[in-house]
Amino acid sequence: MISTQQIIYCINPDCTNPINSLGSRVCTNCQTSLVHRYLWATGSSAAKIPPGTTVANRYEVIRHQVWLDTQPGLLPDIPEELPKEVIPYLRLYYERLHLPQAYGYVRSFEGSGDDILLLENVPIAQTGNIYPAIANAWEQATAVRQVYWLWQILQLWQPLLEQGVASSLLMSNNLRVQGWCVRLLELHQTTESLPSLQDLGQSWQPLVASAKAPIAQRLQNIVKQMGTTQVEFEAISTQLNALLLSSAAELPLNLEVSGATDTGTVMTRNEDACFPANSDDRKDSLVPHLSIVCDGIGGHQGGEVASQLAIQSVKLQIRALFAELAAQTELITPDLWEEQLEASLRVVNNVICASNDAQNRQGRERMATTLVMALQVPQRVQANSAKGSATTHELYLASVGDSRAYWITRNYCQLLTVDDDVTAREVRYARNLYRQALMRPDATALTQALGTRDAESLRIGIRRFILEEDGILLLCSDGLSDNNWVEQSWQNYALAALNRQLDIEDAVHRWINFANQKNGHDNTSLVMTLCNVSREYFVSLTYAQPQVEIIAAETTEDFSLAESSVPLLLDLDITEEPTPTEVKQPSRGRSLVLLGGLLLLLGGTTLGLLVWWQLQPQTFQQLCRQLPPGLQQLCSQQK
Repeated sequence: MISTQQIIYCINPDCTNPINSLGSRVCTNCQTSLVHRYLWATGSSAAKIPPGTTVANRYEVIRHQVWLDTQPGLLPDIPEELPKEVIPYLRLYYERLHLPQAYGYVRSFEGSGDDILLLENVPIAQTGNIYPAIANAWEQATAVRQVYWLWQILQLWQPLLEQGVASSLLMSNNLRVQGWCVRLLELHQTTESLPSLQDLGQSWQPLVASAKAPIAQRLQNIVKQMGTTQVEFEAISTQLNALLLSSAAELPLNLEVSGATDTGTVMTRNEDACFPANSDDRKDSLVPHLSIVCDGIGGHQGGEVASQLAIQSVKLQIRALFAELAAQTELITPDLWEEQLEASLRVVNNVICASNDAQNRQGRERMATTLVMALQVPQRVQANSAKGSATTHELYLASVGDSRAYWITRNYCQLLTVDDDVTAREVRYARNLYRQALMRPDATALTQALGTRDAESLRIGIRRFILEEDGILLLCSDGLSDNNWVEQSWQNYALAALNRQLDIEDAVHRWINFANQKNGHDNTSLVMTLCNVSREYFVSLTYAQPQVEIIAAETTEDFSLAESSVPLLLDLDITEEPTPTEVKQPSRGRSLVLLGGLLLLLGGTTLGLLVWWQLQPQTFQQLCRQLPPGLQQLCSQQK
């Protein structure tokens, strides 16, 4: 890394001597971790500024258009009226896994006349080096990764097209890759007519020409279809998905899961919950496919009830979903999986919400819970080779609130989810830039949680990933993720487990101990899933299908809830317009699967009521008397 200035400032506002050597990792005065925030400077003016230049007495030009903010604790310069060019960055905030964020501006540098937009969350490594362009990394990538990269680009096509920046996906040098993940350097406004799928297919042609042999012919056929005027996005998406899943099926897959929850050093009750949480949970047939972390809200018989209820309800519905999967003979598409998971979580939400209503809980008294869950789908697909059917390697993440999911490899730690808080809301509605929104006193207040409002107003984040490299999936509550402690500590715990220096269960407990030292004022829960696709780690997975008797037995678990709990208040902005869920019209070919989904939704409601009856029988019976006759009969059967 080129070092142009030898100092960087500590972000701790109370530090009495904030000046540090640029190579330092922590402040020599107060021991606060130093932030090395690399930015991408956009525009022709920035491209002319040579390395070694200090800009605005703050930014050091490390290399071509890569700047280091030496005063990261200060708010960057942000105009009162946001320029039109920055709006797409804000509207697309929930795509931050792939897209940069607007950071701030530098006013016309040395009379250039142009303000320079600075971007953060860019594909730049901790060394200040830009991650490689997709064209440069293409030939070294595996067949499944080549398809996976194209699949990610295709999934970004529609949202970027809506914001008028889809041409950003046609520029090879703008597309960078960090391992499995496609990331963009910047967004480019479309100046003429909107690009088409034909344009996208044409930009893929140089890549497809050098694709790996097992996928080359099918990719060529897909690109050829993209060149026709009558091509439809859904048709291309379906074919590319089938190729992606069959390519991933060539790899083995071994999953090891361990989780735990801890009250912490200050609080007397634990409102967190997770699955699996102990050795008994790891004997459950849903392990290793399902992992969940919930952070309850609402205090005594509130947060802890909501988090436990969410865990048990989700488990029951996933059992029903797996039973439905066993009856399917056709591959279930990603959009249908997402619809099923969304329906399941809306059931969980409404069960908790109904309990709040029955107890006349209002405002901040309403119990609720955050949730982040990962589901590795035991779906089978025909592999490209003659090995027969194998797992699809699909992983679905669903999140509500600020519990998080991270993907960790030997080289990097990636945040996969987006917090549902006031900061995200302000950015998504193009009211503030991210750093500006963080200055609000309510910046971290939640805007989404299960149980606070009716499911129609719930916004559930669901994403599909493909497990095609060795790594660790971490789910955690904010007892660990607050203050960026995951980003600062992953090498000591996750990396040790990935390198087999620590048993995964040992790594979980050591990481919780670390969280108690740093964020001990809060409960902490985390679940680690060690994912191996390397041949030397291969252990064949057995996909046991749950039976009805197992579901019935699940409802009799003793939850051993505490008698009281310290409340975690939820700050909701009730003026925010709810985001409606689009309901797509199914084709005839999907009717069987969607019928199963409807049965799952109805069955999930029943299962949720069963769990609720176990948790709060008096409240359950009280609500039953308020239900329609059909559900009253169901309640009486459960009694």
